[in-house]
Amino acid sequence: MNKIILEIRAGAGGDEAAIFAGDLARMYQRYADKKRWNFSILDYNQTSLDGYKTFVGKITAENENIYELLKQESGVHRIQRIPKTEKSGRVHTSTATVAILPEVEAKEININPNDLEATFCRAGGPGGQNVNKVETAVRILHKPSGIVVASRAERSQHANRETAMSVLRSKLYEIQKEAEVKKLGANRKEQVGTADRSEKIRTYNFPDDRITDHRFNVKVHNIENILNGDLDILLKKINKHQ
Repeated sequence: MNKIILEIRAGAGGDEAAIFAGDLARMYQRYADKKRWNFSILDYNQTSLDGYKTFVGKITAENENIYELLKQESGVHRIQRIPKTEKSGRVHTSTATVAILPEVEAKEININPNDLEATFCRAGGPGGQNVNKVETAVRILHKPSGIVVASRAERSQHANRETAMSVLRSKLYEIQKEAEVKKLGANRKEQVGTADRSEKIRTYNFPDDRITDHRFNVKVHNIENILNGDLDILLKKINKHQ
């Protein structure tokens, strides 16, 4: 699978959680740049201080199975540091959730058009006058599941709708996969590296300059380098345990 959807959501921790979500989004973007993969931003809800409440992107590689490489990133990431907004110097703990989803072809997931509710608005942000004056951004609600997806990256309404549908298919595919696992009686909590989004997988401890992956008891140092895109240092150790 050489195409994935990356979704990051700020969790507990207020402004600092959104800042951390932004740090993670830039980490994956820098990593993709280093690997010479294509990284595109599909949708986001940005806050002050370069943070994100939500961030959705797409990563594409030529001949690499990037889903296999990055699927272990799914789960709850936790950070411990003194926030930019903290005046008394106290260390805060905040979280963000990462989901790595394979892009799924239309033929693999059957979606009833009557189950969809689409709305359109101006995209805003970079992209020239067209995206700011025309309602090119698309938001789609899948009524049976309650899932909402959106895209504002493309210059036309049609292209944004196709992109949003691609994200929706990936999310529904993931739900279908999880249902099949439960049906087979597998206990995800007992499996190592299940990529369950509720699983707290990693802690970024700034006072000790240490990242700990709790599933595999992997520890690495030099947080700043990793946040700057040197993710292979960590991924190589994690993937040895698979």
